[in-house]
Amino acid sequence: MIKVFKFFEILTYPMKYHLKIEISLKPGHSDPEGETTARLLKELSYRVETVNVSKVYDVILEAESLKEAKAKAEEMCKRLLANPTKDNYVVSIEEKK
Repeated sequence: MIKVFKFFEILTYPMKYHLKIEISLKPGHSDPEGETTARLLKELSYRVETVNVSKVYDVILEAESLKEAKAKAEEMCKRLLANPTKDNYVVSIEEKK
């Protein structure tokens, strides 16, 4: 967070954070896309055992602090990006320079 003093006022500018959010299926849930990909790779003579498909979201977020960015990322996952019944998610955050 950058603070600028101007005539005894404190102006705060939010920082930008790069979020990487990976959504994957919990164990035991069917992954038809992964199963199809594994089958096709085997047909192409690749010796794969399993394939699991996941989604990765790259998000640039403005927040006042790293703590706020983490809270916002968790909120995004719970409200929209992940289904808590069938999905796991992992969030990594870096300050964007």
